[in-house]
Amino acid sequence: MFPIPENTDFLLADAEKENLYLSLIEQINKDFNLANEGIDFPLSISPEELKIQLHEKIYRMIQYKFAEYLNLLYIIDVSESEIKKLDGSDLVILAEQVSFLVLKREWQKVWFRNHFK
Repeated sequence: MFPIPENTDFLLADAEKENLYLSLIEQINKDFNLANEGIDFPLSISPEELKIQLHEKIYRMIQYKFAEYLNLLYIIDVSESEIKKLDGSDLVILAEQVSFLVLKREWQKVWFRNHFK
């Protein structure tokens, strides 16, 4: 059964523990590029730096490229009901929460692919 992570730090620790961190980075890069939001996290990026840069990217997209942001969420297949539960009054916090949902969905894809191949 897929272990649902509590937060970004636990998610990234699980990915490292299961030796799937590089696959997670590749999946994130792939889906962002599918959404025409060129991002190229190097495979050498630390979990902390990934967390920071992903948060900044999502924040900028919400502020300046909202249609592209919605397209990205659709391509990654982030749950619409989860997004609707978020409080959008503080954009910094919203971007952090959305970043976690993005990571959670990407991790789910990688985890299932690895466990059911």
